[in-house]
This record gives sequence, structure tokens and C-alpha cells, in this order.
Amino acid sequence: MKKKNRAGTYINQGNQVKAFIPEPLPPEIAYDRELRNLLSKADRAIAKLDGTASVLPNAEWFIYIFVRKEALLSSQIEGTQATMEGFLAYENDIKTDENPEDLEEVVNYIKAMNYGLDRLKYFPLSLRLFKEIHNILLNGVRGTANTPGEFRRTQNWIGPNGAPLKMATFVPPPPQLVTEQMGGIENFIHQNDDIPPFIKIALIHAQFESIHPFLDGNGRLGRLLITFYLCWKEVLASPTFYMSYYFKTNKERYYDLLMAVRNEGDWEKWIKFFLNGVIDTSNEGLHTARSIIQLKEQYENALDLRENNHKNAHRLLKHLFDTPFITRKDIQESFGISYTQTKSLTEQFVDMGILKEITGKSRYKKYMFKKYVDIIK
Repeated sequence: MKKKNRAGTYINQGNQVKAFIPEPLPPEIAYDRELRNLLSKADRAIAKLDGTASVLPNAEWFIYIFVRKEALLSSQIEGTQATMEGFLAYENDIKTDENPEDLEEVVNYIKAMNYGLDRLKYFPLSLRLFKEIHNILLNGVRGTANTPGEFRRTQNWIGPNGAPLKMATFVPPPPQLVTEQMGGIENFIHQNDDIPPFIKIALIHAQFESIHPFLDGNGRLGRLLITFYLCWKEVLASPTFYMSYYFKTNKERYYDLLMAVRNEGDWEKWIKFFLNGVIDTSNEGLHTARSIIQLKEQYENALDLRENNHKNAHRLLKHLFDTPFITRKDIQESFGISYTQTKSLTEQFVDMGILKEITGKSRYKKYMFKKYVDIIK
């Protein structure tokens, strides 16, 4: 089954440089027992995640924070140093020492994710959407000079930072072939076939990374495409699934297996790796969702056991699952209660360890629902 040129061939570009030219998708895949079992487990795992996420105290916040987690991890793979604490502080107008340019890259990723998911409600997954998303990703941040939203017109390559072309570890197709190659991906996306969605997006992701159609931002866009495709195909009811953590923790193997596809035609090993990622990522998300449900039950029970418990305490707890960053003024205005009642309620939640003051100020304090944020983080 495996042939060395099964995924594509290398062509001589001169100066001992060879560029990879992918074969059109799909390859013929050997569905052995291991692959079939992994595919079945992946289907079950993501169905459990989707179902559990739908019964969370606030599914919208779960999606909101998971998008941010994905944005951070995907950006970190590309060298961004932003952290969850720093980014959440930045979003909530709290001073942070983290590089604002790194934080803006995360902001762009979130904008790109939200834009793409909204567009997919009305338009199909297409090269036009790829370009629109890419333009948002690179707008005003590192890479903004590298023609955002346009396929590359010059040769790029992958290798050590600052290394010349002749020292590249991988050279994608020359620029004059990029549009044709990407057209092949678009045709495959819309091809009416019986290829399971997880296998199809595994093939699409690998092919996209091999074509490397943009001068910058290919990794981030390639990872976004996974969630876009699964939501578009309605494998996911909501965008609660992201592969960046799995790719980051298995970074060397990820790159090695992509190279094995190109050099050895080993699609099956790559697909099995990808399916294991679907399973691990789904299970991690499921654990997070269940931990949130348990946290809600824990604090509801703790509030029930307190003397002189007031209905506003349960209202505030419910509110925190919607908005885990809050000020006393927010509470007072949301619940229509007095300053004294607000102060007492806030102090109660701080004493119980539900809220933590995060500004260090004597005035204009801001509080965080710490254990909730920690679970997601």
C-alpha cells in the first residue's frame, strides 16, 4: 500500500533545493483494525464532549473560555509568550506585564475564530474564507507585512530561525503552483464521498501544511480549519473542540509524522496520530466540563449550609458562571441591591474562597471566580 511517492514528489529547484509537490487528495487508505477502532473511539469521545457541554451551567462561557484557551495555545506554538492569566487580565482592563503585541495576536486569533464560525452559518468552507480568516489573523501583528489574506507569490520554507533556503528542513510547492494545489483542497472538501469526517480533516490538515500557502500564519490557520470543518459538517454542535494542546504536547511527533507522509507516504500513521488526538482532546474537554458541573454543585451545597443564607448568594453564584470577573458595582447594578448588601455578599464569597481579589487596589477592586478559571486553564 505505502509508496514513497504516495503523498507527493520532490522536484529540483536548483542549488540542491527540492520542493515538495503533493498528490491530489484522497489517497487510498488501509483501514486496518487499529484505525477502525480509533475512529470508533473518536466518534464516541467527541459525542460525549458535545453532549456534556450542552448541559453546563453556562455553555456560552465554556465556549468563550475554550476559544481563548485554543487561541493562547495555538499562538504559543508559533512563539507567542502570552499566558491565560495575562490575557484574561488584558481583556478585563487589568494591568499586566505581558507583551501587548503577543496579547494582540491572541485577540486576532479569537476574532478569526468567531468570524469564521459565524460565516460558516451562511457560506461553505472555501478558499475565499481561508483568505478572509488569514487576513484577520495577521492584521496589525507580526506577519502583517507578509501579504495577509493572499496566497504567497514567493517561495517559503520551514527550518531553523534565520536559516537560508538551502538549509531548510522542508520546502513546500513553488508559488506558481499554490493556487492550483489549494484548489485541489477545496475540491476535496466539497467532494461527495464516504470518507469519515475525522479522516477527511486529518487529510486536509496535513495537505494544507504541506502546501503552506501563505508566507506566515499557516500553522494557526491550519489548526483553525480543524474546528471550522467539524462545525461545518455538524460533527460538533458547538465549538468546544480544539487540537492545539495535543499538537503542542506532541510537537516533535506531529512534525515527524507530517514529514513521514511526505517522504514515505505513510498516511495511516499520521491518521492514527490524529485520531488519538481527537480522543485525548475530547476526553480532556469532557473532564473540564464535568469538573465545572461538580464545582457548581459543591458551592451550591456550601451556600445551603450557611446560616442566614440569602437568595442573592445563589443568584451571584449563577451569575459568576456567566461572568467570572466582576466588581462590586457590577453586582450592585445587576441585582439592584444596596452597597451594604453588595459589600457583605462579596466578603462572604471571598471568605468561602469563591472569589479572589485580583487588582491589589484599595478602591475599584475586581474579583475573579478563581477555581472556575483554574479548571479551564
